[in-house]
Amino acid sequence: MNRSILKALISAGLVLAAGALHAEPRTVAVTQIVEHPALDAVYEGVKDELSEAGYKEGEDVRYVHESAQANTAVASQIARKFVGEQPDVIVAIATPSAQTVAAAARNIPVVFSAVTDPVGARLVKSLEKPGANITGITDMLPLDKHLDMLQRVVPDAKRIGTVYNPGEANAVALVDQLEKKLDARGLILVKAAATKTSEVLGAARSLVGKTDAIYLTTDNTVVSAAEAVISVGERAKIPVFAADTATVSRGAIAALGFDYYDVGRQTGKVVGRILAGENPGDIPVGGVDALSLFVNPEAAKRMGVELAPDVIADAEEVVTTE
Repeated sequence: MNRSILKALISAGLVLAAGALHAEPRTVAVTQIVEHPALDAVYEGVKDELSEAGYKEGEDVRYVHESAQANTAVASQIARKFVGEQPDVIVAIATPSAQTVAAAARNIPVVFSAVTDPVGARLVKSLEKPGANITGITDMLPLDKHLDMLQRVVPDAKRIGTVYNPGEANAVALVDQLEKKLDARGLILVKAAATKTSEVLGAARSLVGKTDAIYLTTDNTVVSAAEAVISVGERAKIPVFAADTATVSRGAIAALGFDYYDVGRQTGKVVGRILAGENPGDIPVGGVDALSLFVNPEAAKRMGVELAPDVIADAEEVVTTE
């Protein structure tokens, strides 16, 4: 081989190697509809999963994280901003954020997380074949198992109350299913609407005298103000149950739910696959199988309920709150 050609090849190789060493980190933009423990745990899970996969923050990957503070108009602004910045992947946590990103991002890979009904929310064509530039992880609730838990603790409850945001697709889908499942058990659902967090307390108060127990779904508006519902439950001696385990540490009696940190870890795996070159539309939407029972005996007493020893024994975690 001609010596000058050999030198040129070596020089080119050194340039490529130097470029690889100083390559810009991949950008993962994360939009979250509101800050509360469950959704915050999703974000942490995403980062930890990518870190474990070898993506060092600041070197191999950088994160841009914004919360819409429960405002869908702000969520739309964040989505448009992210699209303009052209990150490698956009992670959208919760249904409203996912919908705004899906509407704005046509050529950027999108991974949603903690979305209850991706098909109903018109994010994907099907769970098996999402299509286009989007996929993610659904947190569809096992409502039958949740109602089994509720009836195990308060077997005489006939009227079950819930607070929900009628403007959130995720919440409406859950409440519709909840009403059907309660009806099949001969129970009645009493609904109270709250379109923003400041309305949650009033909605919870409207349930007093009308319900034997309150069940909170993963409605982001309500979960972010769960303490308001719990305070009403304590004053009125109405037991409050939750769909996510993080709410138990905030004062709910019990929850049979997902660990949202694990939901984040699963989401992080999908992000990693996309960063490695896979097409999001070819990755099936994932679900969550593992359930954990969290109970709070002190909270139960404050709401006039004594948790049976066998219920406490079955719990993966017994939470204590003052």
